[in-house]
Amino acid sequence: MSDQAEEGADSQDTTETAPDAGQSESTADGTENTAGEGNALIAYFSWSGNTEAVAQEIQNQTGADLFEIVPAEPYTDDYDELLDIAREEQSSDARPAIADTVDLSGYDTVYLGFPNWWGDMPMIIYTFLDEYDLSGKTVAPFNTSGGSGFSGSLDTMAEMEPDAEITEGLSLGSDEAEDCADAVADWLNSIGLAG
Repeated sequence: MSDQAEEGADSQDTTETAPDAGQSESTADGTENTAGEGNALIAYFSWSGNTEAVAQEIQNQTGADLFEIVPAEPYTDDYDELLDIAREEQSSDARPAIADTVDLSGYDTVYLGFPNWWGDMPMIIYTFLDEYDLSGKTVAPFNTSGGSGFSGSLDTMAEMEPDAEITEGLSLGSDEAEDCADAVADWLNSIGLAG
């Protein structure tokens, strides 16, 4: 499967289930996350848990808020079916709906994470970039893949958000996601965002 929906390709943990579509973001004390409380947000989409592991490590090191980009209609748990769905979404230039919203007005920096699917960002990331204006913000992209890195997705992101400052990205292989503390620290230092 030459790097199609790679996030799960090399992963030993491909059993992650999609959260309920109506689930809202909550903080540890159970209150709804209204965002804007810090100056950095980690917005990420993860199917198998690899990208989520990297997002959580970024949060550990920066203290940034987390926002999981959850599809309104959950994806299948079956990897082979997911490949077909991802390919169909890409070929039809789909914009899958996102279950929850986030207020980005108080954030200066947005870490944006996603797996590489079929050599591109998942189409739900296109939805996010269409729905949110990142003008004037620093966007720090990170992804997980089975080996093809960002492919052309950083160029696409720059085209979709021309008034955002897009940093060098962090791309990790699926097998590197669980133990990524050093890679994340090096990346944060290199882009000037270390906590």
